Amino acid sequence: MEFNLSWLDSNGSRSLKFSLILLVLVMSLVSCKGELDQKDPDTSNEVRDATYSDPFSFCKAIGTIDSPDTRYVGPKVPDVIALGLQKAFGAPPDATLDVFIRGTYWRCMNGKVYACNVGANLPCAEKADTSKQPNEGMINFCNSNPDSEIIPAYAAGRATVYDWSCNGTKPQIVKEVTKVDAEGYISNIWYEISPN
Repeated sequence: MEFNLSWLDSNGSRSLKFSLILLVLVMSLVSCKGELDQKDPDTSNEVRDATYSDPFSFCKAIGTIDSPDTRYVGPKVPDVIALGLQKAFGAPPDATLDVFIRGTYWRCMNGKVYACNVGANLPCAEKADTSKQPNEGMINFCNSNPDSEIIPAYAAGRATVYDWSCNGTKPQIVKEVTKVDAEGYISNIWYEISPN
């Protein structure tokens, strides 16, 4: 089938082209907004405006977030999270919860609650350092301690996922010692906490 548009002058032709392009763009934007609303629970007004005092309800609604925001209105570290960490660490049930409340961070990943306690200087508050390039602390350490078999955490950084050593005065990776979770944190220091 062939359409005869010879009746359009050059200005009419441009107007028609512009109108068609504008129509396609508007339809695309409307379509994308519908897809975003279905995939991201955060885009719904109900979740955006709601507040939660329970960390499990909060995480289920939010999905993934690095730390609780203003929508979470409960205690900074709820007892249920402290109890979960107590269990994860294998501490006796009668151990004081205060140890697991102080220095504890929690976040949401894929609708679940995860917690970390800084304990022996664990880097709960920062994402894993996956860089294979030595930092200034490592360089300085190796310059002062050539051929050292290890670069200590105070020089390498507590968030590195590698063991480092000094080859002469040059820092080098010995091996990878931990994995990173889906959100970029050191996976073996974060524990999934269940409500029971």
